[in-house]
Amino acid sequence: MPKQSAAESRVLSLLPYVVMAVTALADITAGPTVGLLPLVALGPAFAGLTGGPRRTGVIGGIALALCLALGWYDGLFPGRRGTTALVSVAGVTAAGVVAAVMRRRREEELAGVRSIAEVAQRVLLRPVPRTAGELGAAVSYTAAVAEARIGGDLYEVVTSPGGVRVIVGDVQGKGLDAVETAADVLGAFREAAHDEPDLAGVSTRLERAMNRTLGGERFVTAVIAEIRQDRTVTVVNYGHPAPLLLAADGTARFLEPATRALPLGLGLGGTESPDALDAEFRPGDQLLLYTDGVTEARDRDGTFYPLASRLSLLKADSPELALEALHGDLMEHVGGPLGDDAAILLLRYRS
Repeated sequence: MPKQSAAESRVLSLLPYVVMAVTALADITAGPTVGLLPLVALGPAFAGLTGGPRRTGVIGGIALALCLALGWYDGLFPGRRGTTALVSVAGVTAAGVVAAVMRRRREEELAGVRSIAEVAQRVLLRPVPRTAGELGAAVSYTAAVAEARIGGDLYEVVTSPGGVRVIVGDVQGKGLDAVETAADVLGAFREAAHDEPDLAGVSTRLERAMNRTLGGERFVTAVIAEIRQDRTVTVVNYGHPAPLLLAADGTARFLEPATRALPLGLGLGGTESPDALDAEFRPGDQLLLYTDGVTEARDRDGTFYPLASRLSLLKADSPELALEALHGDLMEHVGGPLGDDAAILLLRYRS
């Protein structure tokens, strides 16, 4: 659940006392004929919604004492109206305590699930190294599911003898199946990136592994890139949004392949691998890889996020600050939760 601010917590903690005080004042002012006494039960009712079982019980005891005092003041004891009000307060207090106990258990279970999700994220989506060879790297990941830590998007940065190899991908579908598929893709990529002498070998090996692993209608769009010491970058694209190369002089272009390849998992036997695209990558240049959760994010009018017009945000002093600015602008554009997972990986050739 969303975290409450200090002011909101203070208001909620005082609400049961305020309600009981207002009820007592109204009862004294209006007299016993109006029948406001049962409203004292609102105190423990609100306490059960926001506080723990002990606090709810204490407020319930205060409400019972207040009900007795007001009942004697109004001359309702002994009598049916006074007894009914007292029973109402006691019943609401008991229900509030039970509700508080159940809510506390759910909160503890949710905290345990969050801890497991955080561990799973560290295993599946490990933090990228801040430096990889001559590159600076940063990543931003936002899951579309509320309170989720991981989803169907994936990324990885591996330093190998052939250069720095990276992958950014998007698994078709959501939920645990998507997370499992992402784990399969990352496992295959990490192994191939360390073993294969060139990006073509990584690409072929990843294709074969995913065609064996993925079945049915599951598939993964992905971009694989290799940045070498000769100041060039090679990109292989499997039906994924094209990476954006931002040169040090401010010019930018999408590394769009001549032909679009099928996503991983949809390749048929004998299908040729996608063509590799080569480009210069020099000091001061930046390479931005992302998933369609970024470019397909819409504002309230249905307008897609204009990534190409936001490249000035990437001029920050560090890749981390650049992605922080870009992510903030994306969330401001959407004006609410994202409709899809969004992963952004930024590589900067250090000057």
